[in-house]
Amino acid sequence: MSDNTEYLTGLLTTHIKRTELQVTKDQISQLVGFVQMIDKWNKTYNLTSVRDVESMLLKHIMDSIVVAPHLSQNHYIDVGTGPGLPGIPLAIMLPETHFTLLDSLGKRVRFMKQVAYELKLDNIQPVQSRVEDYVSPHQLNGVLSRAFASLNDMLNWCQHLIGNDGTFIALKGQLPQQEIDDLPAGFAVTEIVQLQVPELDGDRHLIKIVKS
Repeated sequence: MSDNTEYLTGLLTTHIKRTELQVTKDQISQLVGFVQMIDKWNKTYNLTSVRDVESMLLKHIMDSIVVAPHLSQNHYIDVGTGPGLPGIPLAIMLPETHFTLLDSLGKRVRFMKQVAYELKLDNIQPVQSRVEDYVSPHQLNGVLSRAFASLNDMLNWCQHLIGNDGTFIALKGQLPQQEIDDLPAGFAVTEIVQLQVPELDGDRHLIKIVKS
């Protein structure tokens, strides 16, 4: 595979300039390195259905990093993270914030550990576990979920992970109004943000939910 670092760096820089995100050259380098690792491992381990690196920059990187301005706490858990999405791009964007990356498949967890090693990320902790079985040794401030489950299932499966002052953050495409209307008792939506991702078709929404 020819080295496409310069091309991907230019493409990602162009995308980021169409947002208000502040991203350093080192962070762009790490984000590009992450995409290159997904692309390399994908050929053997089938980590993601997205096959070309240009689409990965949009659907995996840009779609993840636009969430960064909406995270203000110290320690999040990314449930059903797959190969580390959105957790790894967010960890690159927010080096002072810690992310536990939870997935049930060993090959994905091995990949994320290799990413942490190669990209020198010391603020991620990949963990292999089913979400309902996981007990964190650390105080968690928030649960991140990207296309993981319905809001109802997310809250049922993840409510043990954070205390009453924690926040559930669901990343969705179209606004799931019916799911919001059907929230289980004891939970309340505190904020809905429409995310803007340049070049990406379709709606993107961030929904914050707390225990009420």
